[in-house]
Amino acid sequence: MTSAYQADVTSDGYVNNLTRVWCWRPDVLTSFQDLRTDLLAESRLSPREVAVMVAATAAARSDAYCALAWGSRLAELSDEATAAGVLQGSDSGLSEREAALAGWSRQVVQDPNATTEAQVGRLRDAGLSDQEIFEATTWIAFRLAFSTINDALGARPDPQLAEKAPRLVREAVTYGRPV
Repeated sequence: MTSAYQADVTSDGYVNNLTRVWCWRPDVLTSFQDLRTDLLAESRLSPREVAVMVAATAAARSDAYCALAWGSRLAELSDEATAAGVLQGSDSGLSEREAALAGWSRQVVQDPNATTEAQVGRLRDAGLSDQEIFEATTWIAFRLAFSTINDALGARPDPQLAEKAPRLVREAVTYGRPV
């Protein structure tokens, strides 16, 4: 069993489907994990803001796997209804700053070439610094790369992940690969 498989079994009790996809290059998986840690280590983005961005990114990309995982994380940091709303494209229950990040996430996913100075201005008006805007954009792009690999290679959401997800989060994820 690879160290990545063992880490999954230790933390989750099973080997995640995404780990099976990455097993061909566990060194690259480790690099992704290290980059994720490095990117957020110096950031002032809160864990809840990060969860909002990933949930909005996953939903805009129709990525069921990340939507279930990060929707569940957002539900822990807020509540089920807020998390389900973000997964359905709603900003209800979010602060102005979080709503700006969710909107930015959706725009970067849908058409990064169409971003406008007004959209960046909305982020600034919501209290984000230029460094935080860079970090948010980098985080969104990072998540896109990670989920693209998982989705293209057929990683389905784990049944255990879906079972653990709050009911409203499960019901909100009506897109992507089925469990």
